[in-house]
Amino acid sequence: MVVRSLKDRIRHRFNVSVSETAHQDVWTRAELSVAVVAGERGFADEVLDKVNQMVISDGRALVSSIRRELY
Repeated sequence: MVVRSLKDRIRHRFNVSVSETAHQDVWTRAELSVAVVAGERGFADEVLDKVNQMVISDGRALVSSIRRELY
């Protein structure tokens, strides 16, 4: 329920794509991937920073790592 709630909040608040991409068979761990399409790298970075802050400040999940890839 926590993962689905976070995914829904991220999707609706930031208008991004979000998916659980690993550890679906383990109920104590999850990996979420967020995709942003933007005309400028700075805007994409800003959105992803805000997503990270929201998840960290939510308090229901412990963030163990963050990886960012830009294309």
